[in-house]
Amino acid sequence: MVFQVGMDAHTLQLLEFEKIRDLVGQYCATSAGRELARQLEPSRDGAWIEQELALVSEMVEALESGQPPPFAGLYDVRLAVRRAAIGAALSAEQLLEVAATLNCTGAMYRYRMRLSDRCQKLIDLLTPIEDLGLHAKAIQASIDNRGHVMDLASPALSDVRRRLSEVEERIQAELKRLLRDPRMREWLRYPNATVSGDHYVLPVAVNHRHRVPGIVHRTSSTGETVFVEPIEIAKWSAERIVLKGEEEREIQRVLRQLTAEVARVAKPLLFALDILARLDLITAKARFSRDFQMTRPEIAPDGPLWLRQARHPLLEHLFRQPPSAAWTRKLADSPEEARKVVPIDVRLGERFRLLVITGPNTGGKTVALKTTGLLCAMAQSGLHIPAASGSRVPILHQILADIGDEQSLEQSLSTFSSHMSRIATILGTADERSLVLLDELGAGTDPTEGAALGRAILDELDRIGCLAMVTTHLGDLKTYAFSNPRAENGAVEFDVETLRPTYRLLIGQFGMSNAIRIARRLKLPRRLVSRAMHYLRRKQRRAPEMARLAQLKAEAEQAREEARRLQLEAEREKRAYEEQRAAAEKEVQRQEALRKFRTQLQPNDKVRVARFDQPGRVVRCDGRKNVAIVAVGLGQWEVPLDEIFPWEQEQPNFQ
Repeated sequence: MVFQVGMDAHTLQLLEFEKIRDLVGQYCATSAGRELARQLEPSRDGAWIEQELALVSEMVEALESGQPPPFAGLYDVRLAVRRAAIGAALSAEQLLEVAATLNCTGAMYRYRMRLSDRCQKLIDLLTPIEDLGLHAKAIQASIDNRGHVMDLASPALSDVRRRLSEVEERIQAELKRLLRDPRMREWLRYPNATVSGDHYVLPVAVNHRHRVPGIVHRTSSTGETVFVEPIEIAKWSAERIVLKGEEEREIQRVLRQLTAEVARVAKPLLFALDILARLDLITAKARFSRDFQMTRPEIAPDGPLWLRQARHPLLEHLFRQPPSAAWTRKLADSPEEARKVVPIDVRLGERFRLLVITGPNTGGKTVALKTTGLLCAMAQSGLHIPAASGSRVPILHQILADIGDEQSLEQSLSTFSSHMSRIATILGTADERSLVLLDELGAGTDPTEGAALGRAILDELDRIGCLAMVTTHLGDLKTYAFSNPRAENGAVEFDVETLRPTYRLLIGQFGMSNAIRIARRLKLPRRLVSRAMHYLRRKQRRAPEMARLAQLKAEAEQAREEARRLQLEAEREKRAYEEQRAAAEKEVQRQEALRKFRTQLQPNDKVRVARFDQPGRVVRCDGRKNVAIVAVGLGQWEVPLDEIFPWEQEQPNFQ
């Protein structure tokens, strides 16, 4: 069960979280799994998130080892099973679907037995599923693959069908006799019998109607032909109708009997179906993870946000589609510009909680905001994220975003007014466990007033103590981080030589104006460029100081990044050592349990012999020779004790 946090619906819409649900649903094998995918929501229950991420990780490992769950034959028969439980009879087609699903529970039961010890959470999830395959045998022995109840379903059904066959043969024999009669052939419009409803009729010419005694069932559209059931056949048709009624009553009795069998296992079957629907969703998450090269994020409930080499999954999905004609022409003109997602690194909450991002249009600022928000929502929904190993995500109470042009025509609000209204709602909702994403802060009005308003909003975000990422074009907001130790600058990189953005996010730097450099490269007259530089120097007298500060901050950020990388490697080595130590301790315990088991062997103990891989019984043991005589099949074998293991179908092997 997903514990809902009431995540802001408007933000999820802006982040296009619905498309993530759709992508996950496409990987589901059953309609029940797709239904759960459509209900996917971020949670703030840390235990549930960790459990779900662990299950997805184990399923990824199972898929990579060639052990996908056997969903073949699984139908969503919950409604049919509930109807059976209250006494309503199921149709033959519904019973066939139930039988296939019952067989699937047996396949899942055996699948659990094949899973390795490393998939313990998956094993625990599947443990309550019983092997209900035996209950499918009665259905499959009574109904064939076409949904036809077979003669063997009951002696009474077999008898009535035998009698029906005899009546049918008599009718056919009588029809053949009539059609061979020369006089009859003179009275017919054509020398063949036909069927009207459940009756065999002859096409008699209307002027010869009185010559053929029988029952008229219909007349042709021209009125020249009447279709007559001969009196000799009518009595057999009446008997056939009676037998058909007996057959239908017996079929319904068989179906009710089979439905009662389903009702007896309704409770464990419904329980299994709920588990299998969840397993389908987990498998879909794992397939999604493998397909998009995702990793399991570390969940730090109160810790910082750290996304390493993060990619926007929807953008990557878009780039996997065949390119449009416009893209094809663009790639032909610039073959070096490949359709690929540039990964970004995002950090918040460790040294700073506010990140002010600057840079050119189409440089990736908005994508950086959406990537961060969407990956946090995915992690809290129990999904792996498209980021490098070691990424950490806190448990957020809310993700609140104001991204893009949200001008409201219905409310007659301008773009600026709409943004201010949304930001007011965000500031009234956010707390210290929220992530706030604001795009183009201060835009849409006078730059001076916009910058002042932007600073006030940043101050309020700082007071609230939330995590925040803000993009802006206003130069005055670039200096905000210099006066606030809990804020930091970020920039999306722009290559002046190629006049193209690189889409990389550089933390610790701010986006300097590239307009004049681009204008010079585009051959704007030199006198105009010089005049623009003169105006720029008068406007930005603190530019050298800002540049020095930016360089120092960038160098410090590089040093911190290297320290984080070394810390991450140390943590990985520590985890690997702890895993190896745990595995070694487990192996020692296993060997000790085996030694104790072998020293306590008694005659008639049921064991498994490694070379035969089937059960056997101990006849006697010889401790001096370290062997035992074991009866396996029809023979007795002298087997070294090292090859003898407990026979425990319900538990993982000692071997």
